[in-house]
Amino acid sequence: MSKSTSLPESAPQHLHLVFGGELKTLNGNEFREPDSLDVVGIFPDYPSAYAAWKSAAQRSVDNAMMRYFVVPLHRMLDMTQPTAAT
Repeated sequence: MSKSTSLPESAPQHLHLVFGGELKTLNGNEFREPDSLDVVGIFPDYPSAYAAWKSAAQRSVDNAMMRYFVVPLHRMLDMTQPTAAT
């Protein structure tokens, strides 16, 4: 029998999304082509998301317009927390 690597049922999940793309301007956060964003993946915790973000950001270091972001999905999925207006 193999060991399970999943968290216990009582532990909250802290999912994070890592994605990026070329921005329209250096000081903005609007993407030039939202249809072609690079979705790196969804990660089970911040440390693994940070490692993926860092790797993706370092691969695009020659393109000043390229930016990668880490989004805490667990905050969006928590229905007890107030959400910001969209």
